[in-house]
Amino acid sequence: MYHLAQETEQDWWEVEALYDLCFAPGREALSSYRLRDGVKKVSDLALLARDDDGILAGAIRYWPVRVGGVDALLLGPVAVHPTRQGEGLGGFLIRESLAVAKNLSWQRVILVGDAPYYSRFGFELLPDVVMPPPTNPARVLGYELVAGAWGDVAGPVKSCAEG
Repeated sequence: MYHLAQETEQDWWEVEALYDLCFAPGREALSSYRLRDGVKKVSDLALLARDDDGILAGAIRYWPVRVGGVDALLLGPVAVHPTRQGEGLGGFLIRESLAVAKNLSWQRVILVGDAPYYSRFGFELLPDVVMPPPTNPARVLGYELVAGAWGDVAGPVKSCAEG
């Protein structure tokens, strides 16, 4: 059984250690991290899953970005501790956080990821949206929290820190 909670400042080091464990060294050199520089994560969507003993099993974060002049959420990173993988926890975090995002009146979500994995949650290729290089365009995916939200949205993804 997992308990979902909002990430707090006290959780930061533990969550960062989980991300370090789950992702390759140098993860912060990825172009998606440049979109996060100087921008606060969306606190209501920074969620943790802990087991009955309070041990961190998974985490997910979102960041505000701008695409073609409109607001969007950048999903990521999402991580599940290696000893808990294969239990559906990553999917649980994604589904639950998308429901929270919709309740908060967000309209669209973008991520850089593996299409076969994320398509099961409803993410689709965004051929007219451009992430900063060297992002593979085949990995730029979007999800509509409101029907048609990605319809006419095109152009570069920009950090909210750019103004």
